[in-house]
Amino acid sequence: GTLLNISVSEHGRSDSILLYWDEPEGGARGYSLTLSSLGPDTLLQNGSAGPNTTSFWFHGLTPGMRYEIEVTATLACMETTSQTVTAQTNPSPVRNLSLSSDGSSASLFAAWAHGPGHRDGYSLALYHSDSRALVRNTSILPGTSTFLFDGLLAGSEYALKVSTLSGSSQASTSIHQWTAPSIPTQLRLSPGSSTSLVASWAGAAGAAWLHLELRNLLTQTVTTTLSARRGLTSYCFQHLHPGTQYWLGLSAIAGSYTVVGPNATAWTYPLSPGNVTLSSAEEQNSLQARWSIPMGHRDFCLVTLQEGEDSVPIRNISISGDSGHVTFHGLSSGKQYTVQVTVVAGPYRTSARSTAAWTEPLAPPGVSLSSQGSPHSLLASWEEAMGEGYLLALSLADHPVKNSSLVRGVTSFTYEGLHPGTLYSFEVSTVAGPYTSSPQCVSNWTYPLPPEQLTLSSGGHSTSLQGSWRAASSGSTGYIGTLWETKSQGWVRNVTVGNDWTNVTLEDLVPGRQYTLEMSAMAGPFRSPVQSATDWTYPLAPVDVTLTNTRHPLGLSAFWDKAAGDVEQFHLQLYSKSHAAQRNISVGPNTHNFTFLGLSPGTQYFLKVTVLSGPYRSSSHFATEWTYPLSLANVSIQPGRRPQELHVSWVESSGGRDHLVQLSVAESLSIIRNVSVPRGVTQLVLEGLVPGSRYHVEIISQAGPHRISSQTATGYTVPLPPCSLSARPLSIAWALAVHWETAPGQRDGYLLSVLEEGSSAPPRNLEAGKDSTNITVAQLEPGTCYLVGIWAVAGPYRSLPKNITSCTVPAAPTNLSLINPGSSSELYTSWNKPPGRRDHYRITLYGLSTQSRVHVQTLSPNAQNMTWTHLEAGSRFAVQVTAVKGSLEASSINITQWTYPLAPANLTLSSPSASTLRVSWGAAGQGAEGFMVDVYDTASSTHTGHTVLGSDARSHIFRSLSPGTLYSVAVRATAGPFHTSTHNLTHCTRECSPCDQ
Repeated sequence: GTLLNISVSEHGRSDSILLYWDEPEGGARGYSLTLSSLGPDTLLQNGSAGPNTTSFWFHGLTPGMRYEIEVTATLACMETTSQTVTAQTNPSPVRNLSLSSDGSSASLFAAWAHGPGHRDGYSLALYHSDSRALVRNTSILPGTSTFLFDGLLAGSEYALKVSTLSGSSQASTSIHQWTAPSIPTQLRLSPGSSTSLVASWAGAAGAAWLHLELRNLLTQTVTTTLSARRGLTSYCFQHLHPGTQYWLGLSAIAGSYTVVGPNATAWTYPLSPGNVTLSSAEEQNSLQARWSIPMGHRDFCLVTLQEGEDSVPIRNISISGDSGHVTFHGLSSGKQYTVQVTVVAGPYRTSARSTAAWTEPLAPPGVSLSSQGSPHSLLASWEEAMGEGYLLALSLADHPVKNSSLVRGVTSFTYEGLHPGTLYSFEVSTVAGPYTSSPQCVSNWTYPLPPEQLTLSSGGHSTSLQGSWRAASSGSTGYIGTLWETKSQGWVRNVTVGNDWTNVTLEDLVPGRQYTLEMSAMAGPFRSPVQSATDWTYPLAPVDVTLTNTRHPLGLSAFWDKAAGDVEQFHLQLYSKSHAAQRNISVGPNTHNFTFLGLSPGTQYFLKVTVLSGPYRSSSHFATEWTYPLSLANVSIQPGRRPQELHVSWVESSGGRDHLVQLSVAESLSIIRNVSVPRGVTQLVLEGLVPGSRYHVEIISQAGPHRISSQTATGYTVPLPPCSLSARPLSIAWALAVHWETAPGQRDGYLLSVLEEGSSAPPRNLEAGKDSTNITVAQLEPGTCYLVGIWAVAGPYRSLPKNITSCTVPAAPTNLSLINPGSSSELYTSWNKPPGRRDHYRITLYGLSTQSRVHVQTLSPNAQNMTWTHLEAGSRFAVQVTAVKGSLEASSINITQWTYPLAPANLTLSSPSASTLRVSWGAAGQGAEGFMVDVYDTASSTHTGHTVLGSDARSHIFRSLSPGTLYSVAVRATAGPFHTSTHNLTHCTRECSPCDQ
């Protein structure tokens, strides 16, 4: 056929299609056109066109749809030619497109209404307006009408193009919008100078514009407004008023959004005052401060008066910011002052200081002139006065000797090289700046020189001392002295003599006492420095010296009385003619006896007592006495080889003759035996004593006229062991009853030891009284063997032991159970393991049926269960578990249980008559405890009959049944709580039509 070359015009309309084609060769009589939908071939429109027509419009189409168009040309001779093409309408753009931030600085929300027609989906393209960069490009489903763009820049303009897609065609709609600006943070406003403020902030990138407004809070007027583009982070405001508070507000702008940001306040620095001066005022001790008032504003002026070189603040005055002077009254005399004027504006202040100024000084008080005990110097002193320093002048009989100038802080001055015993005058004035006070005047004498080479001597006298000296080189009017007791510092007497005296005798003094004489030379009203000398009066010898034996084997005691006067110490000399060594002892003045220890026993000693006072001494006559002999040492008593013996031993000391050994019973203290032992023998065996008894031994020694006893020694004879020891278990408790018989003699008690066999634990010890013959050892382990030992105890000694071994009764098993596991020939037994030990368990199963036998099993001591097998079906059994330890046993309670019965065998049914039904069966094995027979009406499932029969029954007849009725019968064998049933068997009663069995 002839090709028409159909083409579709892209005219951009969404509800029509324009076709073009070429006219065929030879022309055409006309054209017919059809438009169908794709997919299901449905004719939607048809049309026709006349000859010479090469285009055609289809209107009223659905936007975004694809169509199939067929153009048929009618040629000459009624021939036709056709051609088919596909075409698509453009999709409709979205309607009511909106883009909003809803106050968000990081997201934009797009929403639109769907255009009519068909679409495949949407394409969304988001651009940043300033950079023209594509921020987001995404495709979404055709049913979606909203989209959220997040992660955007704050305060930025974005352009959104939403394109509706259908095939290869699309229709787009665009819109512009801003994100909300972000508020700048960390706004700070700080002074740069007295006429400028510096503002700074962070986070300025989140706004297209920043609007700044600076307001003078003093005048409440706007000083400066400023709009800045994105990115500015600081600004300096110039030409402001000094000392003024300003308020700065910051707003962020983006498109139609304006967000009020933070604000801050700050002060400009105030200007400092000029030409600050401090000068004297008309009133005394007053100063006036003046200064020039600076430009700008200030809250107030703080005027601080400072004292001294360290500028210590002493007064603060707050005055109006427009004042230029202030006067300070009542200041201290002679002090240096400065003033500091501080201008305060808000938190800032600036200061200026004046030069120093002084108040007029006062003369120093408390002026004195003293010799300080020196004959060649005078010390001038005064109390501190306010000022810079002092002027000093020393004169002798109106003739100047020395002038000096001292700085402040010095309150004394020493004049050296002066004449002894001379009257001097002293003047002092205070200097403060340009001022000098009136002087203060005092006078005083220098000291005279003391006497030389002063001595004090006793000359061998016990009640007098003589003092002597050499006259001083300078003149004096006489000498004055004082006699003191050196030790107590007590005054004795005063001595005054003329200047031509060089010695004095002091009488009626105490013997053996130390004295001190102090002497001074006199000149004018002063004494010279004191010279002193010391000596002792001669002591008197002690009286009534004696030497006494103290009954201590190696000691003697000396006694004496002190004579009149003082004693510094006593010296004791003790010696013996038979020994070369002697004793020399010194004791205090208040001691009147002394004991010499460590002397030789049985020896005569001589004593001399000497009294000492300073360098002097006096001795008594000799006294004599003998020492006692030593008693025997290390007397000990030990048990002998037999319980009836004691072994006594001792160590001999020097001196002495025979020894007498005395033996007594400890309880009665009565002597029962005296044994004389010659010197040289150091041990003795005493026989025939009572076993387990306590004895005392004392040994008496004699040397010369003295007798002495040793210390009493105490000992025990060894007790005899108990007899006939036995131990038996107690069945009511896990304990052992121990019994014995008393042996001859005495004892303090019994000691028992209980040791568990095979255990590493220490034995358990018990005690029993001396009259006891039995004891119960409780709290033992059940089923355990113990070794029991017993000793008789007397003092620290034990008898030979007696031992015996015995076992406790084992504990019975608990919580015994006998369970049928659902078997006709098995039973399961379990129990709880009891405390303690055992050799094994014996488990006994008793058949309670008359023909059943007894089953016995032995299990390990740790077993806790077992299963019985091959038992008689349908029988009752009882079980008992016994713990066995040697010949001792403990059994649990008995528990009973049944085995399951076997089901009846060979069940048969017959109907002897129309109303009866006979049931017969056979028993398996031993049978059962009994049988239960049930009959049911098969048609109605009604339980018709039930009977319980004994173990010997093998048949049963049900009567009064319905004739010709089908019945179902089951027979159950029972044993205790268990039963086993046959299968149900059916049968008809007679006189009925034939029934299927």
